Amino acid sequence: MSRAADKTAQAETLSRAVWTVLATRGLEHLTVRAVAAAAGCTTGLVMHRFPNRRALLLHARRLLHETTRARVEALESAAATPREALYAALRQGLGTDEQTRQEAIVWMGFLAAAIADDELIDEHRRNNRAWRDRIHRLVAAAAPTWTAARVATVALALIAMAEGAAALAAADPAAFPAEDQEQALSVTLAAFDLS
Repeated sequence: MSRAADKTAQAETLSRAVWTVLATRGLEHLTVRAVAAAAGCTTGLVMHRFPNRRALLLHARRLLHETTRARVEALESAAATPREALYAALRQGLGTDEQTRQEAIVWMGFLAAAIADDELIDEHRRNNRAWRDRIHRLVAAAAPTWTAARVATVALALIAMAEGAAALAAADPAAFPAEDQEQALSVTLAAFDLS
């Protein structure tokens, strides 16, 4: 195997380890040592790529953004109509399976760490604004006769509904099963005449 392939595989292993520790053990356990243990490598190897906890957090947040962005773009391009694209984008933001519940935990963990850190909060805001812009664009396409103010308000309401459901499901999946979240999304879209 080439040296470049080794470095790529190593980076992927460390990325998975960062994600796993944050999603399964929580923010307080995200340390270089915990990532090394999860990756089955030395702390020195982890520190070569992530010199401190902030670097671990930034990586987890960027990985979350890249993963969800790619998924939403694929769903959006596969949708037949703007309303189908809006539903698909919002549905993938719910906490309906292990992956999306872990994503919600990573999102909340990063937010908790970012509150008092300018660099981390800027990263969080940039990614959240990209998500809001996407939903705003999808609502505008699904309801082309609406005013800009109505589009903005409905986009915010839909984001709050989906992300709130994801957060609740991440903490208590039995109380917020996938079918209930999907039904809530359908009802919310219908209430705004977007179904």
